[in-house]
Amino acid sequence: MAAGTVQAVLNPTAVEALLERARREVDEGLLPGFQLALGMGGEIEVFECYGDAKPDTRYVVFSCTKPIVASAIWLLLAEGLVDLDEKVTAYLPGFGTNGKDVVTVEQVMVHTSGFPHAPMGPRHWTTYESRLERYGEWRLNWEPGTASAYHPSSAHWVLADIVQTASGIDYRDFIRERICDPLGSPRMQLGVPRDQQGDVAPLMSVGEAMSNKEWKEATGNDALDLGEVTQDNLVALHDPRALEVGHPGGGLVSSAADLARFYQALLHNPGELWEPALLADATSRVRHTLKDETLMIVANRTLGLMVAGDDGLAAWRGMGRTASPRTFGHNGAGGEIVWADPDTGLSFCYATNGLDANLLRHGRRGVALSSRAAVTAQ
Repeated sequence: MAAGTVQAVLNPTAVEALLERARREVDEGLLPGFQLALGMGGEIEVFECYGDAKPDTRYVVFSCTKPIVASAIWLLLAEGLVDLDEKVTAYLPGFGTNGKDVVTVEQVMVHTSGFPHAPMGPRHWTTYESRLERYGEWRLNWEPGTASAYHPSSAHWVLADIVQTASGIDYRDFIRERICDPLGSPRMQLGVPRDQQGDVAPLMSVGEAMSNKEWKEATGNDALDLGEVTQDNLVALHDPRALEVGHPGGGLVSSAADLARFYQALLHNPGELWEPALLADATSRVRHTLKDETLMIVANRTLGLMVAGDDGLAAWRGMGRTASPRTFGHNGAGGEIVWADPDTGLSFCYATNGLDANLLRHGRRGVALSSRAAVTAQ
């Protein structure tokens, strides 16, 4: 168990209040269904399937993928096969064009590497060789290390190929063999063969988008620039070819239970899967305090996760209003929520295949669910 973690117990009344809130949009006909899981003590204590969801349903969980890819880097850091201070060019030949020769592995992991909008589409993402060629065409949006903005996909293509280069193993096989299988979650997959895709819930765009005026009135910010994170691009990640490739920034397929189990592993480190000191660092130490130009706040990024913090902005980081400041996690663009609270030992995951076009409702749902989830542990 992570240092300082106290094991709480679940309050049945609070669990029912959480489930009641989660069912609302399905009962109202907005969302097709969801899975919800609560983990404690290294086990899954609650696993609810509602609407069109079944226990064996799996979801594309979008950016909840990112910590799993980061955790593969943690394994290689412990083995001395990857160095945070090393330049990316040490692992990926041809990456250093157009001023990118100075980019370090750590900068890629904490979203300060300067290429948030670098494109890697289906024409290039299929093979290692075509991806290396594409990296050579990428250009910087700013000097690496001087600013921060969320890299929706580009950074994790780089991290996946660093895993592949440093280990000599396809990044999808590495994650399966070194993370998913040891944790007893073989159905949590990055890269799903065509004949295993039948249980992946189809993605559905639901609801109506809010106006720029509504967004500004609610947040005080101008229109949100989604960049590549559009409804069409999100739905496209369910394409059988995309599922087979295994997009390392957003293509993981999982149940809510398996994701909550992964976060229990981050709390308990079964069999010391990760080197303990490195795991403690990766789940707690904020690496920079630059404002994220996409989120418009300091994102509190560690080596692959975000930390709730005590500045009143935890809800903007995806962890609601009632979890402890040490809570860490990383949500997904489709409405997926996943985090763990070291102060209670609770992990929480919510997953749905209904992509709500109204980002205000989507965000408020996440805050409500996370806030109710955190108080289920006492």
